[in-house]
Formats: sequence, structure tokens, C-alpha cells
Amino acid sequence: MIDSMLPLPGLSPVSGKSVVAKFDGGLLSSDGGVLMLREIEQWLRVADRLAGCIEDPRAPDQITHTLADIIRFRLLMIAAGYADGNDANDLRIDPIFKMAHDLAPSDRELCSQSTISRLENLPDTRALLRMGRAMIDLYCGSFRQVPKRITLDIDDTFDAVHGGQQLRLFNAHYDEYGFQPIVVFDGAGRFVTAVLRPAQRPGGKEIRAFLRRLLRAIRANWPKTEILLRGDSHYCCPEVLDWCRANGLDYILGVAPTTTLRRHIEGLEASTKVRFEAAPKEGKARRFKEFFDGAASWSRVERIIARVEVGADGPDTRFIVTNLKVRNARVLYEDVYCRRGQAENQIKSWKTHLAADRTSCTKATANQLRLFLHAGAYWLMWGLRVSMPKRSAWRVAQFDTLRLRLIKIAARVVEMKTMIRVHLPTSCPAQDILRLVLGRIPRLLT
Repeated sequence: MIDSMLPLPGLSPVSGKSVVAKFDGGLLSSDGGVLMLREIEQWLRVADRLAGCIEDPRAPDQITHTLADIIRFRLLMIAAGYADGNDANDLRIDPIFKMAHDLAPSDRELCSQSTISRLENLPDTRALLRMGRAMIDLYCGSFRQVPKRITLDIDDTFDAVHGGQQLRLFNAHYDEYGFQPIVVFDGAGRFVTAVLRPAQRPGGKEIRAFLRRLLRAIRANWPKTEILLRGDSHYCCPEVLDWCRANGLDYILGVAPTTTLRRHIEGLEASTKVRFEAAPKEGKARRFKEFFDGAASWSRVERIIARVEVGADGPDTRFIVTNLKVRNARVLYEDVYCRRGQAENQIKSWKTHLAADRTSCTKATANQLRLFLHAGAYWLMWGLRVSMPKRSAWRVAQFDTLRLRLIKIAARVVEMKTMIRVHLPTSCPAQDILRLVLGRIPRLLT
């Protein structure tokens, strides 16, 4: 074990004076902003919702760390950038993390890595299904009032694995073993749900079964809310189209180009190419066309919109299918369908900034729980971001930027008899926004 009283070696003198640095500062923390995440978690109740879905087999009189406390600790760790459960062994004595659990700095330590690992392997399939419904309830509870209409962006993302995990599968496209979970966000960036599955393209029957459970959970909260389903061509299957139509869902989905579809736009591609060649300096030429057609496997013809674009690299044509009544094809493609690209950014935030791809457990149930835990951390960071002023750069900042500027703040904690003082750096550049956000968090949910 390293002696904390030993000075750090190799530091150069400053102004002719030697520099002595030791880890002997006492009650200090590098994560002062976790107290702000605590306030968001108290309003969203993420840990309590998830813990309520798991049956605790421990003797009640022998419990030191409740399931909600363990989950809360893990959520705060992930949001603060500690994706590895082993970090709990050091953070369990951190005064700020203790305060985030309603403990004084001098109170007991938080749970260790081994306790977190036991939690990850505790839920069975039924508990995970309940947790999935709890995530939907969390999503619906994040609205101030029942919305008239919501947009659900559905997509899947590859998650490489490097062990013998259950459900892993070799994916030839990525040339790796992995998972390919289905992830759903809404149009405003709220996390809806995620389901662990093998690394292969989902089929129509699988997607239909997933959407059936998702719709049932949403309708339990909002029976009259209109829903628009938005996705790429992976989700344009006859089973999905028929199911959406039968259940009153609007949809706008990408369609893979086929010979049949391309026959409708051969003339438009040619004329668009002529238009671009006539004025190449004006940039790419883009035109639209809509028609009714369908694949042989579809039960009926559908409204299809073609976007033809010609530039220096040649023509680029995309197709979408929709049952929306909006007549302007350009508006449907550019203002409705193309906005699903924002879901790619949400997945990036979830995977890259919150390390949601750390699915290294052997059991599939444990890895599914990890997806939910990282989804819970996403909700904390999302709550922090939406607390920002609407027209500020903070409102569109990435999660890693928010973490660096607002969570990774040094703090010195002084515990007194009737008060706990938290001393933050006088030179902190985010003082004004911290004051503003803490005043706005209580208005997240009303």
C-alpha cells in the first residue's frame, strides 16, 4: 500500500521554491458536482424505481447497504466518469459521495465493488422485465403533463465483447463477437428503454414483439397519446408496418432501395444530374418525388418518398415509407425523418460518455441490468442538461463536457456539529451556472 504521507516525486521548483505535494488533505473530493446530481436523482427517483423491481434475499436486520443505495452509488459513479465497478473501493470513503447518500462524511463507508457485483447478478428475467416497465414509467413521469404526441426513435447499436458472455454472436460486418441491443429514445433525447440481444440484425417478428411490449407499457400511462415511430430500413418490415397500422401508430421508416423502387425515379435522377451539371458551383441538387408502391412481402402498397441528390460524387437516392398525412415530401424527409439522426448522437452519449458498452459480465441478465444502470446515469446527465437555460451553449453540451465543467470540481468538506461546509474553488469558472441550475432543478418535474 502506498503511503499517503510520501510526497509526489519529480515536481520542479516554482519561483526558486521546492514543491511538496502529498495526499494528506483530509476530507477532499474531486467530484463536488455530484451533489448536484444527487438533487436530480432525488427528483427522478431512478434508484428507488429500479430497486423496487428486485426482491432482496438478504435478512432485513443484517442489511447495511439497501438495494436503492447500491444502485444510487453505481448511477452516480457512472455519471461522474467511474464506469469500472472497482472504483467503488476507493470512492466509498469519498465525502461528497457519502453526502449524496444522505450520510455525513464521518458516517459509515459506502458499498464496495464486491457488493455491486452481487447486485448485478441478483435480478432474474422477471425482475428485469419489471425494471423495463419501471424505465418506461420513469420516461412518462419526466413530463410535466401528458403530451399530445411523442416520437420514438428506434435503433440498434453494436457492442463488441471479448469473453464468453451469454448471447454473444459473431457479426461479419464488424468482424467481432458482440451484442446488438435495441435502444429507444424519444424526439427530445429522453431515454426510453434498451434490450440486450445477439449481434445480428433484428427480424420483423422480434421487432413486433418488442414494440408490442413497449406500446403496452406506454399506453398504461398515456392511453390517448399519439405515437410516431421513426427508424431506418432495419425496421421497415411487413410485420412492423402491419402492426403499426393495426395499433394506430404513425410511422416514418427508411426503405432499402430495390430495382422496383428505382424504376420510379430514373427520370428524376437524370434530370437532377442535368440540373447539377448546369450549375455545379451552386452545390448539390436535391429533388423529391412521392409514389405508391410496395415490396412483394407487404400486405398493401404504401406511400413512399424518394429523395434524389446529385453532387460531384454522383447521384445519391434515399427512400422512406410513411403513413403521415403531411403532403409536402420535402418537409417529411428533411424536417421529420432526418431528425432521427439526433438519436445517433444520443446513443453516442450513452455509449461513449457513459460507457454503456461495458457489458463484460458472463450472465446475460447481469449485462441487461448494466444497460439499465447506464440508462439511469443517462437520465441524471439528461436532467442536468435540461436544467440549463434554453438558449445557452450548456443546453446542447455533450455529457463529457458537462462532467468536466460541472461535476469534476474540487471540494473541501468540513463537518461541524450542526452544519457541513463544502468549500469549492474560488477560481471555479462555472460558479454562475451552478447557482442557476440548482435553482432550476426543483422545476424539472411539477
